[in-house]
Amino acid sequence: MLELGKTAAPATDLIKDVTEANFMADVIEASNEVPVIVDFWATWCGPCRTLGPLLESAVTKAKGAVKMAKIDVDQNQRLAQALAQQGLPLQSIPTVVAFVKGRPVDMFQGAVPASEIDAFIKRAIEQAGGDPSGGLDDALAAAEEMLAEGSVADAAQVFGAVLQEDPENATAFAGLARCHLAMDDVDQAEAVLNGAPAAISHDPQLEAVRAQIELARQAANSGPLDELRAKVEADPADLQARFDLAQALHAAGQVQEAVDQLLDLFRRDREWNDGAAKAQLFTIFDALKANDPIALHGRRKLSSMIFA
Repeated sequence: MLELGKTAAPATDLIKDVTEANFMADVIEASNEVPVIVDFWATWCGPCRTLGPLLESAVTKAKGAVKMAKIDVDQNQRLAQALAQQGLPLQSIPTVVAFVKGRPVDMFQGAVPASEIDAFIKRAIEQAGGDPSGGLDDALAAAEEMLAEGSVADAAQVFGAVLQEDPENATAFAGLARCHLAMDDVDQAEAVLNGAPAAISHDPQLEAVRAQIELARQAANSGPLDELRAKVEADPADLQARFDLAQALHAAGQVQEAVDQLLDLFRRDREWNDGAAKAQLFTIFDALKANDPIALHGRRKLSSMIFA
């Protein structure tokens, strides 16, 4: 499991068998610190045997952001009756109740899928004013900083660890793919994106990396910058040369100059090569951050040309 700024509490501290004797201490008082998820169950209850391990797994995964109390209603009938008299519907089990600040704030009954358990725990953490991400945002921010500073391998390790905690984290998938791009491993970057779950496959962050991959492949085949520049200067109407120059400029890190060349090409002939200039501009814009000045100004200029 990934350590995200704090040490996970031992399982014995996170998950306890609770009786009438320690209910006040381990549920009511403990819920003043973190939410306590109480599982009311019985040994004869089939759905309880299904639900219990899922609850324990979800609580453990939260790394101390919640705790769990297991109450056998047959062994604690007086406690169950007292809670029922206070309004908790314990006639059917399993019943799972989230306690925050000493009072019940949410509940469900019956065996539910893991996704609903995760959502239930997330709500409890949020109601307690905690961070339901369990510190993943901090880990992602640290990985981004590592990548920006050139510690690519370390960044890749953190992004990968986040994915172990949250297999549908689009930010981590995109970050891991960008790490491989930074190591000039375009094929592996593409493989990372191809491995993303369908639920996040069209996330804007992943689409941005796909655009970066396409540009990286183009860069590998771009022509000599000086020769292409001279060719365009010699014949400004040579649109293929201008397009090739734009690709070479982008490969050289001259993104604004590449955009300018493509905008000029679009102005000269917007339909050239099935609208290749516009398509290339969109690829460049998609690869940039949404608030990047080059993308913002470039989109504005392109729009003004399209609707002129």
